[in-house]
Amino acid sequence: MSFTLSERLRRLPPYLFKRLEDTVAALRAEGVDLISFGVGDPDLPPPKAYLENLIREAGNPSNHNYSFSKGEAEFREAVAEWYKKRFGVELNPETEVTALIGSKEGLANIARAFINDGDKVLVPDPAYPVYRDGATVLSDGIPVPLPLLEEDDFKPRLEEISKAEAKMIYLNYPNNPTAAVVDESFLKRLVEVALERNLIICYDNAYSEISFDGYKAPSILQIDEARDVAVEFHSCSKTFNVTGDRIGFAVGNERLISGLVEVKSQVDSGPPPFTQRAAAIALRNYWNREYRDPLERNLEKYARRRDILVKGLNDLGLPCAKPKATFYIWAKCPGGSVEFAAKLLEAGVMVTPGAGFGEHGEGYLRFALTIEEERIREALERIRSVI
Repeated sequence: MSFTLSERLRRLPPYLFKRLEDTVAALRAEGVDLISFGVGDPDLPPPKAYLENLIREAGNPSNHNYSFSKGEAEFREAVAEWYKKRFGVELNPETEVTALIGSKEGLANIARAFINDGDKVLVPDPAYPVYRDGATVLSDGIPVPLPLLEEDDFKPRLEEISKAEAKMIYLNYPNNPTAAVVDESFLKRLVEVALERNLIICYDNAYSEISFDGYKAPSILQIDEARDVAVEFHSCSKTFNVTGDRIGFAVGNERLISGLVEVKSQVDSGPPPFTQRAAAIALRNYWNREYRDPLERNLEKYARRRDILVKGLNDLGLPCAKPKATFYIWAKCPGGSVEFAAKLLEAGVMVTPGAGFGEHGEGYLRFALTIEEERIREALERIRSVI
């Protein structure tokens, strides 16, 4: 029998990180000693207290029933408390917070809630592919590229946003893949434009807690008027190193959250209650030493790795800046990024070609700092041998 994929699915390229995962698996099956800077999956452990609470909550039989599409009240209240303490933002946990099965799910489903056939969506380029493909294209919207250029510190030009005829915009700072950051003044101007243009802002803040050198990432909701136009997406994945637990949250405009929950009510029943309760405990105890000490040690490790890799790449003629946030390095490369990444792969080093993040990612490579220091040094020697 022959089955044909839907038109909207056939419009999509293969998912970038699925291709990387398949390549890693194939090479390792062949016995290749691969050093992979590819998928941004933390190699550092969650805090011990997080794991202990997760085990305890998973052992409670009552935590294995259905949850709610918008999540357990306990989790939503913990998110609101965390936002108040972390960002100084007051949230109503009943109407302005929803649990997510990881932020990726929410980023895709918010488009399903508000984008109609043919609606235009501003999508940064380069960017996490979900904004364009899993969200916009799979909702029959039209993605409109918003260039992030090095000359603009990888921030979109607000005048381009103000001229665009679009219904929604996706933005992500601290940024994946470029590691760029913004301040509150930029967010304030962005919100002003969105209010003028009746533009929905979907702000992905998943890397807010991975920061260095005194930088603290803001929330867009710290801008008072943002509550009229914005929804912010966050995740415990990077904050607590629990990517596989699939626990995240969205906060912000009441109508936007309501629409997102309406979609979720049709397609899921929320994250597992035991995962939500363990995450709620972690958020409430985020500043206690049992969580802060291991999290700060993790940041110190990322910073050391960053410093080694940035210096090494610059010495090799692959220019890159020292990022203030995320665990990514965005480095220039000669020639095509796909071809250059293939050359490195011959030496047993996997990186993500910038072209996989969009047209304006061409000429760059993304390195994830999810490898021990000695392996980073070894990778630099391997790179040296082929360039």
